[in-house]
Amino acid sequence: MNRLLVVDDEAVLRMLIVDSLEDLDCSIDEADNGKDALELVNQHVYDVIVLDYMMPGMTGIEFLEKVDKDRLNTTAVIMLTAKAQEKDQFQAQKAGVTYFMKKPFSPMELCSVVEEFIHETD
Repeated sequence: MNRLLVVDDEAVLRMLIVDSLEDLDCSIDEADNGKDALELVNQHVYDVIVLDYMMPGMTGIEFLEKVDKDRLNTTAVIMLTAKAQEKDQFQAQKAGVTYFMKKPFSPMELCSVVEEFIHETD
């Protein structure tokens, strides 16, 4: 079974993301901050991580910089953010983001993108 991690500090948004992905028949873990997400990434191998850029304490970029890169070799990272300037996208890509998606987002589009990455890892 594929495993997903959703990292976002906003509970309502995290719930919307998880609800959008439930039909994919995946195991979905959640974290509301970068520190907890790091612990989960060190315990499990994920196929896809849906990651917020702006979170208190540790941004999504800082999270990616702290993760052992070997842990992400087969993991697609989808950054979901309101920070959508070109420099933000460049910084995200440099940190290892696979796909950049702007907020507000389409739940159907997110589901489609996640599904595409899941099929790539199968």
